[in-house]
Amino acid sequence: MDDSVLFSLRLSIQVAVAATLLMTVSGITAAYFLARKAFRGREFLDMLVTLPLVLPPTVTGYYLIILFGRNGLIGKPVYQITGWSIMFTWYAAVLASFVVAIPLLIKTARAAIESVDKNLVQAAYALGLTEFQTALHIILPLAKRGIIAGVILSFARALGEFGATLMIAGNIPGKTDTMPLSIYMYASSGDWSKANMMVIAETIITGLMLYLANRFSKR
Repeated sequence: MDDSVLFSLRLSIQVAVAATLLMTVSGITAAYFLARKAFRGREFLDMLVTLPLVLPPTVTGYYLIILFGRNGLIGKPVYQITGWSIMFTWYAAVLASFVVAIPLLIKTARAAIESVDKNLVQAAYALGLTEFQTALHIILPLAKRGIIAGVILSFARALGEFGATLMIAGNIPGKTDTMPLSIYMYASSGDWSKANMMVIAETIITGLMLYLANRFSKR
């Protein structure tokens, strides 16, 4: 592997790890509230967080530009205050991977949390445990296999993100060219040896993630 291939491999793993860390905190929290709290608009909120899973990635990337571009709803005031924009940086690749992959974690974790026996939860309340203690000591431990499977699947999805990343981070060699973007670039230019090498690496890593997710999802 030459330096360009190794850079894309390192960058993809770096982006996927960063996105997964963000998803683990926010995704499990969102999944818990969607599973355990009854409030008006809950299913509408679930629909919103699931949209990136079914929308074309380029559409998701377009929304991210509208929000975080230099003239975006969030990006414009940030740029005016700091002079910095997330566009065409590796942080943008993290953002794209986060938005596209987090629905997998939320859906999987929500299903795992909802599957916890409600009688055990009521028993915990009857014994004097607070809701936070019940979540920490009863609900999350019992749902951990499904949650871990969701985290692994989300990591695999973040690792393979292409469309939204291309829209908001671009394909800048040595800066934002993750493995999926590099594979597209090498295949387009006819450099099949590098493309084949990266396809094999992507397939092995993703296959391993799916195997681990299946292992953890078994009861």
